[in-house]
Amino acid sequence: MMNNSIDTIIFDLGGVLIDWNPKYVFHETYFDSPEKREYFFSQICTHEWNEEQDAGRSIVEATQELVQQYPDWESAIRDFYGRWTDMLGGPFTETVEIFRKLRDDDRYKTYALTNWQANLFDIALVRYDFLHWFDGRVVSGEEKTRKPFPEFYRRLLDRYQVDPAKAIFIDDNLRNVQAAEELGIQSIHFLSPGQLQQELVKKNILAG
Repeated sequence: MMNNSIDTIIFDLGGVLIDWNPKYVFHETYFDSPEKREYFFSQICTHEWNEEQDAGRSIVEATQELVQQYPDWESAIRDFYGRWTDMLGGPFTETVEIFRKLRDDDRYKTYALTNWQANLFDIALVRYDFLHWFDGRVVSGEEKTRKPFPEFYRRLLDRYQVDPAKAIFIDDNLRNVQAAEELGIQSIHFLSPGQLQQELVKKNILAG
């Protein structure tokens, strides 16, 4: 029997439906040593730096500032966004199939809530047809805010008149899951397509 209390499924994209990983470009032989790669990600093109662009900062401005700050790393810094499409590993087909089942079930609305730089998201929209299946989406680069800030989640809830008590949020980042739960949105910390399938069956969202 399906769960009648849930009517909305909210998906994160990167790491859940789409395989995106900078290490597809900055692989083990890109730098002279593992220590250089570690330094690059921990001190230069950091996760926090990338999230500034997700929240609307220009990738051109961000790149130029880092090049000025770290001129010896210019080539690698420019490759971060210059070779961004090479970081796209493609869709997680098993998760996309789960999404397809939910989209085809008229009891559920599906939405995307994603930290993604606006212009780069356009590339994903061209590449992946399933991104057009959603009933709506909220993209951080367009909104100038991002997960885990509460106002970003509230934009989706308000824009699409979603009752948080009747929604489930799926994200591979535990920080983002916890932020959603603080707003009263039941959440699933995504670990794998199989684990997601099991969680949705347990919650009576999908048939077993």
